[in-house]
Amino acid sequence: MKIAIVTGASSGMGREFVVQADQRYNLDEIWVIARREDRLLALQDEVTAKIVPIPLDLTLLESIDTLSKKLSEEKPDVKLLVNASGFGKMAKFTESDLNSNAGMCDLNLRALILITQTVLPYINEGGKIIQVGSMSSFEPVPHLSVYAATKAGVLSFSRALAHELKKSKIKVLCVCPYWVKTEFFGRAGEKEKLQKFDILYESNFVVKVAYKTIDKTNKNYVVPGKYAKLLRVMAKFLSHDFMMNVMDKMFKYEKTN
Repeated sequence: MKIAIVTGASSGMGREFVVQADQRYNLDEIWVIARREDRLLALQDEVTAKIVPIPLDLTLLESIDTLSKKLSEEKPDVKLLVNASGFGKMAKFTESDLNSNAGMCDLNLRALILITQTVLPYINEGGKIIQVGSMSSFEPVPHLSVYAATKAGVLSFSRALAHELKKSKIKVLCVCPYWVKTEFFGRAGEKEKLQKFDILYESNFVVKVAYKTIDKTNKNYVVPGKYAKLLRVMAKFLSHDFMMNVMDKMFKYEKTN
């Protein structure tokens, strides 16, 4: 049985990864993981492969055990793993919430690593792993310090894993988008919202670039979009202090009730 596994599948890029995987690959089933089961079930109306909803909170270690048991019982051939779960909180670190910071570390990085380790024994030669990083994977970001730190970890882990799996002919790609139109902003802002976003990319564009890159190249990371690529070049050649000053000016908050 050929399957794909997608985390964070209930919305945003995760949902788009499911839809485009169905269009690109010959899959018997797509296992979709997120907390909201109703949204996972609704995906069946958008794809031809069988949707297998697995409602889990990936910040909980017992959720990893649940997935591990299901894999052990069914022993599928996992052709594709996409780790798209994650969230961010925009705030100065001194004003940030302890539970939110713990949740970001647990979901954005720990869960991604543990899901990858749990699923990897079921991925054979020719299989693909896509990890969702961020432009913030490349540089520290004031007001998103914890989120950026987790995404830096995602990029580092993904590139190292890609190197380790070369001989197994399993590809690993970290997709590092700039701002994307998703539910991220509703969750990130809460009582505050950004007054200005200079560029917002569409989820379908980012996902299309990710699939095209992993299908046709051996790259271990990709930055979708010309503007995002320009920022990546700037991050390479300009100091982090300079880039942090640029980012700091972007975060102008408007208080809301």
